[in-house]
Amino acid sequence: MQDNRAEQFNGDQEVDVATVSHPVFARVYERLSVAMDRAGTAAFRRDLVAGLSGRVIEIGAGNGRMFSHYPPGVTHVLAVEPERRLRAAAERAASTAPVPVTVVDGLAQALPAGDGELDVAVVALVLCTVPDQASALAEISRVLHAGGQVRFFEHVAAEEASGLRRAQRLVDATLWPKLFAGCHTNRDTVAAIRSAGFQLDELRRFRFPATSNSPSSPCVLGRATKPARTVQQ
Repeated sequence: MQDNRAEQFNGDQEVDVATVSHPVFARVYERLSVAMDRAGTAAFRRDLVAGLSGRVIEIGAGNGRMFSHYPPGVTHVLAVEPERRLRAAAERAASTAPVPVTVVDGLAQALPAGDGELDVAVVALVLCTVPDQASALAEISRVLHAGGQVRFFEHVAAEEASGLRRAQRLVDATLWPKLFAGCHTNRDTVAAIRSAGFQLDELRRFRFPATSNSPSSPCVLGRATKPARTVQQ
């Protein structure tokens, strides 16, 4: 893995980005994501962005499998992807997307957008890989205006004290993050979203595939809102 930090400027804002390269994982994921979509992930992607409108930032856009699902009410998608091969694939996908999509390099902990600039943030199978969930979610909160929404589809920690939860801890401590570009299966992402100050609006828990006991099978799909600022008297 190569992770060379550099600086990028977005208007007057200095943004720290990284040249990220996971060439083996990227090649595998390009094929795996197609198979996953055929097996049911595409339906989750459609549910994730249903009814969206306005300006959207998609963090960790991968090879752009989400782009075809954005509804016509979306005026623009800023798609952030740090991995070079996947970003190139996303750029190709953007050319046929039903809404305007701009694909850029960037990191979840240093998003290339101004404060309160965006209406919605979309994360799909991403918060398991970021080095620091709290930092990433703080950045998402920063770029959303008050009342802005987070749409999330993530695989998460299994039930506490379950055999699967113990298996997740084991694989996270050994080979899983190295094989899957930093992915961690044992994260309580819903709790992290709440801790970042978002108000949880909708939450669905399920297994994908439905009968699987894979460490990555427990999933959540939901919506959360950045609360409006309160004026103290």
